[in-house]
Amino acid sequence: MTEAASPPAASVRLWIGFAAMSFGMFMAVLDIQIVVTSLPAIQGALRIGADVMSWVQTAYLIAEVIAIPLTGLLTRIFSLKYIFALAITGFTLASIGCAMSNGFASLIVMRVIQGFSGGLLIPLVFSAIFTFFRPGLEQTIATSIAGVLAILAPAFGPIGGGYITHHLSWHWLFLVNVLPGILSLAVGLLCLPTAERQFGLLRRMDWMSLVAIAAGLAAIEMGLKNAPNDGWLSPQVLALLALSALCIGWATRRKQPVVEFALLRNRNLAFGCAVSFLLGASLYGSGYIMPVFLAFVRKHDPLDIGTIILVTGITQLITAPIAVMLDRRFPARPLAAIGFAGLTVGLAMSGFQNVNTDYDAMYWPQVVRGSFMALCMLPLTRLSLGLLPVDKVSDASGLYNLSRNLGGAIGIALADTVIFSRAPIHAEFLTDLIKSDAAQAAPILGLPVSDVPAPDDAMGLISIMDAIQDASVTLAINEAWLMFAAITAVSILLLWVMGPLRNGNPLASKLPPT
Repeated sequence: MTEAASPPAASVRLWIGFAAMSFGMFMAVLDIQIVVTSLPAIQGALRIGADVMSWVQTAYLIAEVIAIPLTGLLTRIFSLKYIFALAITGFTLASIGCAMSNGFASLIVMRVIQGFSGGLLIPLVFSAIFTFFRPGLEQTIATSIAGVLAILAPAFGPIGGGYITHHLSWHWLFLVNVLPGILSLAVGLLCLPTAERQFGLLRRMDWMSLVAIAAGLAAIEMGLKNAPNDGWLSPQVLALLALSALCIGWATRRKQPVVEFALLRNRNLAFGCAVSFLLGASLYGSGYIMPVFLAFVRKHDPLDIGTIILVTGITQLITAPIAVMLDRRFPARPLAAIGFAGLTVGLAMSGFQNVNTDYDAMYWPQVVRGSFMALCMLPLTRLSLGLLPVDKVSDASGLYNLSRNLGGAIGIALADTVIFSRAPIHAEFLTDLIKSDAAQAAPILGLPVSDVPAPDDAMGLISIMDAIQDASVTLAINEAWLMFAAITAVSILLLWVMGPLRNGNPLASKLPPT
């Protein structure tokens, strides 16, 4: 392997350009959460049927997950600077298109363009960290900026969406991206360095491999979307998952694959992607079930939900500098293990909610989770990408971010599966418990014992069906919280099995010991 020269010290201009890239990524991640909290407002305004409304979000996510692994190839063709410019331009124009949509079809087309563009922005930032900055302090600071913004966007998204829905029209869910997009584009073009572009790769590209990768990733996203409703073993879901496996398996066997899955032979990257997959499942899944509980059990509106969830984001903002300091001074693998252990505890703390749980009871679990999230993200990025040859970082960043997003899709699907399958079982259990032991059933239902009907009072039982439904959903969501705590705990086991990191990159010699 030919040694690459260490990049020169980063200039102020480069840091400003990187900040513009990171802010573009922040807007792309934020857009998902802003829109998802306000889908009913869009549905009512455009008269979209409830049975297809979820495609407003699914179209974005499918396009995003297709774009992520293609980032490395597109970066080599256009260079990092210009693929960022194309991506942020596409994202901004598509945001305007979404706001101007007058029906379901036009909105879906714009969401696909927006999702593809946004999907490019995320791995581009992580590629820039290890391409533009020197190992050690510079990479630690850059990783911290990107990691904190990537974590904060989901935390601030719900309150942003709730505020816009409450005070402005639904169009501003998309128009809010326009000014930041224009500024990011201008600053990026002015401050990011220009690298050689390789347009010749377009002539040699394996287009069949590209189509197969896109079809495979779209199929797995659609399969995961349908699994909670249709069943994981339903013919439709099994067919989609099988199609995904066939397409991606065939694409990886091509002589010049569009996505370099062979990079996963690197042990550090392979373990990092596996842990990133589990982290994505836990973060996306837990981020999904918390608003579900607050909306359907506590009956909060989007603005109230965002205000409650804001605790996590504020905690992350406060603890991020501490995580940066620790990531600079301590080995990555044990530091990540501490982060995942803390996140496991924070997730498990939420697994014992009742129908009356609200801001006060949700405060400390959020503080614990928010305190350790950065320690999960920053060291994990370093051990996954920081020891690779610089010319492989773009492709590896795509695989690393793809792992997290696919994990997130599975996490949300698992959460829905648990809620849909376990809530009816809990409802049946509570109905039987009311008849056999009213005193034990009352606190679970959130009712005084005197309000629990007698075993032979059929009308009384019907009158508390809403309470039974809320309690059964709460019990199912508790099981989902504990499931995600267990998934996160598996990450600790993987980090232990991984053993000491193997340094195959001469540029990594200046990194803190790992």
